[in-house]
This record gives sequence, C-alpha cells and structure tokens, in this order.
Amino acid sequence: MVAVSGDSVHRVVTLVRQGLLPMELGIVHRLFGTALGDDGRPLYSVVTCAPQPGELTTDADFTVNVSDGPEALESADTVLVPAAVEDYEPQERGRLAEPVRRALERIPVGARVGSICTGSFVLAAAGLLAGRRATTHWKSCDELRTLYPEIDVDPDVLYTDDRGVLTSAGVAAGIDLCLHMIRSDHGAGVANTVARRTVVPPHREGGQAQYIEQPVPEPGASSTAAARDYALGHLGDPLALEDLARETSMSVRTLSRRFLHETGTTPMRWLADQRLQLARHLLERTDEPVDKIAARAGFGTGTAMRQHFREALGVSPRAYRNTFRGTR
Repeated sequence: MVAVSGDSVHRVVTLVRQGLLPMELGIVHRLFGTALGDDGRPLYSVVTCAPQPGELTTDADFTVNVSDGPEALESADTVLVPAAVEDYEPQERGRLAEPVRRALERIPVGARVGSICTGSFVLAAAGLLAGRRATTHWKSCDELRTLYPEIDVDPDVLYTDDRGVLTSAGVAAGIDLCLHMIRSDHGAGVANTVARRTVVPPHREGGQAQYIEQPVPEPGASSTAAARDYALGHLGDPLALEDLARETSMSVRTLSRRFLHETGTTPMRWLADQRLQLARHLLERTDEPVDKIAARAGFGTGTAMRQHFREALGVSPRAYRNTFRGTR
C-alpha cells in the first residue's frame, strides 16, 4: 500500500463490479461532485474504476463503460464500494474474486473506505470490518452477522462510521452516508448545500432505523409533519412533547407512535438532532458566541450545548468551529 494522495482536492474513487447498481454509482458522483468551496471550486474529484476496466453489466437494461482500472485506487483519499447483483446471491465467508482482492490491496494506508448497501460483504470478505461496527441492507444483516461473527452488525441504523471504515444500509442510505462524509470533511453548511441542490433531506441521523414500517401516511390519516414544521420554526424555544402533540391535535402517545413510524426516530431525538444541526451551521457561518448560539438552537446554555457536542461529535463547540473555519 502507498501513502494517501496529498492533492488539495480530495479524491473519491468508486470501485464497481459486474452487475453494478447504477443508482448507487450515481449517488457518489452527484453528491461529491456538487460539493463546492466558498470560492466555487470543487472540493472533490470523483473517479470510477473497476478491477478489470471495460464494459460492465448493471441490474438494468444498459451497460456502463468504465475506462479506469484498479490503479486509480492508489491515489484515493476515499474509496467507496457499491453493491452488485452478486451480493444478493447466497454468500460464503471470504468470497472475493481475485481481481477484486488485488484491487483492494492497492488502497493507500490511511484512506477512508466505505460501502453502500451490500457492498459491505466485499469489505467483510477483505477483513476490513473485523472488530468494527457495520451495517448493510436490512434483509442481509442476519447473513452478514452469521458469516462474520467478528463484526458488530447493527441492523437498525442508516450508516456506521467506525475508525475510518464506513458502511450504509440499502440504496438510499448511500445518500446519507455520502452527506455524512461531506459534513465530516467540510461542515454542515457545505453538506446542506449539496443536499439542497440534490433535493434530499440534509441530514438523517445515522442511528435512525433503516426500515420504516409506514413512511407515508395512509390517505386521510393524520401526519406528524405539522409538529416537525412547528419545531423547526421554534428551535430556540423550550419544546415538550405536549407542545408538538398540540400542533397535530394528537395525544402524546399517538404522536410518539406515528412519529416513529414516519421518521424512524423519536420526537425528542429528532428535535435534539435538528438543534445540533442548527448549532453546527451557526458555528461554521457566524462569529456569534457559543452561549448565544446555544440559546438560538434551543440548548439553553453553553454548558448544555457543550455536553451535546461532546456526546454527538466528540468535540467541543469551540473545537468544532476552529476546525471548520480553517476549511473556508
């Protein structure tokens, strides 16, 4: 393995295989490809490679021509492995085609590595997930756990991030994973702009359930959207479950149940996440004191916000601000 590229533009390389899923490949190019700095310059270069370049089949009625071979991995700062049709066949422990194995060996030491959907089986077979927390499509979690007991498989999350090795759940969770990477690299402001351009939610908490029983209410059924809209307009106010329930004309119990069904998380966890995102944005984009930001975001005091930052991000608000002010 070689050293990570020192280029100023972060290089993302997607390793695809025969039977690739075009949507997953498109996610990587669309999200990282539209991330821009304040000067309008791209923050990432995105390259697609294959263990053996040429025409690759997909799960659709068209093929994809990939001109770059595995040597493209040698200068990668981030490597992503999307799913392929073969991942949906019964798996065997350690099953990895030799060209794929040799390609993975080209990844530089220190590069960030991630998978989308069942691409996690490739990382597992290569030994990259051993001793780490990981996830995959909810239908395949039991199989991943059975084949690789050394992996801490979590079926109830959208993505995981464990010491530079990341995994995501089903196809759409690849969006959440890529936005998480962008957010980690360049802050919430850049990630939110990418999400807005792509017309996707700017942030779904990684710990949110990946399988939501009832994501869209039945016709005529009540929705918790009014509670979410109200909360977003009053993040700086003290908000209790009773306040949110009142906006939807529901009991607290009904609101909590329907909120979980619609969003995959609880009302108060969702609220805490929205406050955290607002605080991150203000720290990145304003010079306001921490205590003022804490009040605007609904944490009440700087001390309370510091505790939330430590628990969620592992850093203080001041350290977070210093990090992302340095990238502007």
